[in-house]
Amino acid sequence: MDKFTTLTGVAAPLPLRNIDTDMIIPKQFLKTIKRTGLGKSLFYEMRYDQEGKEIPEFVLNQPAYRQATLLVTGENFGCGSSREHAPWSLLDFGIRCIIAPDFADIFYNNCFQNGILPIKLPQSEVDKLMDDASRGANATLTVDLEKQEIRGPDGGVIKFDIDPFRKHCLLNGLDAIGLTLEKKQAIEKFETSASESRPWL
Repeated sequence: MDKFTTLTGVAAPLPLRNIDTDMIIPKQFLKTIKRTGLGKSLFYEMRYDQEGKEIPEFVLNQPAYRQATLLVTGENFGCGSSREHAPWSLLDFGIRCIIAPDFADIFYNNCFQNGILPIKLPQSEVDKLMDDASRGANATLTVDLEKQEIRGPDGGVIKFDIDPFRKHCLLNGLDAIGLTLEKKQAIEKFETSASESRPWL
């Protein structure tokens, strides 16, 4: 998993509540177990019409936001089913950070497991960032995970909270497998000792 330290990029505003995982990545795209190639289907039913043509009004289809790496959105983001394809599709599109008043629990946990930083903020601060994000190509935010700060285009700073363990994992690019490999020497020592003391196993 890629490390998350500091991210500077365009923030796309998506001021909608209760965006569920089926809206993020519809069920017809869940057949694959690959984490790549899903970005083109992100928000499929909002991005494309019935003929598969882009809907110009949708934020990620607008020229200023095609390269967005942050998303500022509404409460209860990621509700619905637990499909891990939802963060996969966001990451494959290029979204590394999502800012919202709150998230559905399973989606929130899945983000950390896939190198995406979900930030919870009070609605008043989300509203400020939504206003910043509405500036199009000038909607650049910087997220500093070490300092736990979001810096806006006008120099304003918003602090955010994050669990220390999850912060450690993101800063070091550690998913569940990576955390296990940190204990590789201890695991190998135990396995050697166990095989010597109980060779019949």
